[in-house]
Amino acid sequence: MAGLSRRMVLTGGGALLAMPALRPLPAAAVSAQEARFFRIATGPTESGYFEIGSLLGNIVSSPPGGRECDRGGSCGVPGLIAVTQTTPGAIANIEAIRTQRVESALCQADIAYWAYHGTSLYRKQGAVRNLRAIANLYPEALHVVTRRAANIREFRQLRGKSVALGEKDSSTLVTARAVLQAAGLQEKDIKAQFLKPAEAADALREGKLDAFFDMAGLPSPIIADLAASTEISLLPIAGPFAQRLMAAYPFFAETYVPVTAYAGVTETYTVSVGVLWIVAAEIEESVVYGLTRALWHPNNRRALENGHPYGKLIRRDQSTEAVALQLHPGAALYYFEAGLIK
Repeated sequence: MAGLSRRMVLTGGGALLAMPALRPLPAAAVSAQEARFFRIATGPTESGYFEIGSLLGNIVSSPPGGRECDRGGSCGVPGLIAVTQTTPGAIANIEAIRTQRVESALCQADIAYWAYHGTSLYRKQGAVRNLRAIANLYPEALHVVTRRAANIREFRQLRGKSVALGEKDSSTLVTARAVLQAAGLQEKDIKAQFLKPAEAADALREGKLDAFFDMAGLPSPIIADLAASTEISLLPIAGPFAQRLMAAYPFFAETYVPVTAYAGVTETYTVSVGVLWIVAAEIEESVVYGLTRALWHPNNRRALENGHPYGKLIRRDQSTEAVALQLHPGAALYYFEAGLIK
């Protein structure tokens, strides 16, 4: 497994820095008198994970010496400076939490579920015991994009076709394999390729690929760009097939791609997986309570909505849905006080 990148962004400064590993937060609660660093592992710099992680870092940070929240200052955690760290993605982020190299990370709910329970790709190495959740942030819809000329209308017609399942060691690849299995297909039944979403879109545009899997928020810029130049369709996941998937995997939820998402693509039902903000169990309850409170502070709503298209999808009323692993006690306390959990 690839190691974490040492490139980081201090969310207050915005410049890429080469930094040594940061010391973990002390046992004492974060105070306004002394700066404390808190790492958020995200994904590659070109990914939505990195952009959303940077946005989160901005709203939960409140460096020493700044104005108080009720006086127009930051409504983050007093004294805390969040540091957004680039990584290869969800699987690397789980490993970084397990080894306590970062305090928190973004991760697909399916990967977090398998790691927490020691199933699927974590069956051999065992459960990652110190994973906890802060929030379900926003859904990523499963897009199974097909070249319309290939005339693929259902999953069984992928047999014998050239299909990109995602990059090797990526969370998309793991999800794609689970969906193929539920559809009664094995990887050997298709001509599998292992490409990044942008590479897969280019290959499909050039006629070198019949279909590809991608997990993305709506709308996906890569798929929108592809649809503007190439006739594509999306394979539906609905009815009994969707019900089987959700019964087998509690992190899946029903969703649909609206007709307005992509040029020439009709409304398509599919499933989604939440993007979770996860945290190490070892982090103090007071710190995680402060992070959760800052995330959902009313004064930070505008920053979320204006900071990134996916920010509009981050909603408190869905923050504990389909999490599929244990909430950190600090987060649970906030949601209990807010009346969102019993």
